[in-house]
Amino acid sequence: MNYSHEVERMCKVAKGVNHGPAPIPEEGRWVKPYQITDISGLSHGIGWCAPQQGACKLTLNVKNGIIEEALVETLGCSGMTHSAAMAGEILTGKTILEALNTDLVCDAINVAMREIFKQLVYGRTQTAFSEGGLPIGASLEDLGKGLRSQVGTIFSTGAKGVRYLEMAEGYILSLGLDEDGEVIGYKFVRVGKMLEDIRHGFDPGIALEKNTGTYGRYDSAVKYIDPREE
Repeated sequence: MNYSHEVERMCKVAKGVNHGPAPIPEEGRWVKPYQITDISGLSHGIGWCAPQQGACKLTLNVKNGIIEEALVETLGCSGMTHSAAMAGEILTGKTILEALNTDLVCDAINVAMREIFKQLVYGRTQTAFSEGGLPIGASLEDLGKGLRSQVGTIFSTGAKGVRYLEMAEGYILSLGLDEDGEVIGYKFVRVGKMLEDIRHGFDPGIALEKNTGTYGRYDSAVKYIDPREE
């Protein structure tokens, strides 16, 4: 350790207070974190790239400082899907400090890692007050049946109004309009469940019908439009 000349000439003053770090809530316990292995929890981080062309939602389940589970969801950039595939292979087995200082291929995923790191080390996690935390695989519950991300895709113009393209329920097949031309409901197909049924041997037409539903006052509409064609 090198000291400046000014510091070398100083007399020593004793340090009296040393209470250590403040405790953070962690899987139902209060933990004073000294080492990276003191960190556990499940949390989420949102990241974006420099041109803000795409975004990433990163979910990590960390046990004793080690990433045991990673869910990488991306939006808005086709190249980022491939980056997510590589990041998924990179993340598990690393400490969260290693992951923070690893190139996760895409800026948006790197930023998401930065944001989730702060959540974890400050104790602001989804499992902060859940005794024992969540089991490995818990992040898949956020995806629901069919294991598809929750995506909302809406397009609108001043000239022609709004078009719902995809909602939490699924891919939008048609919009229901009232007498004033306002949207009052929509018909959708649960794409994940439909593909799952087809994979299990259902006829595609039957699978489509089985997984098609409506939301709102769709059946009371006076006009129906295809949001991708009209």
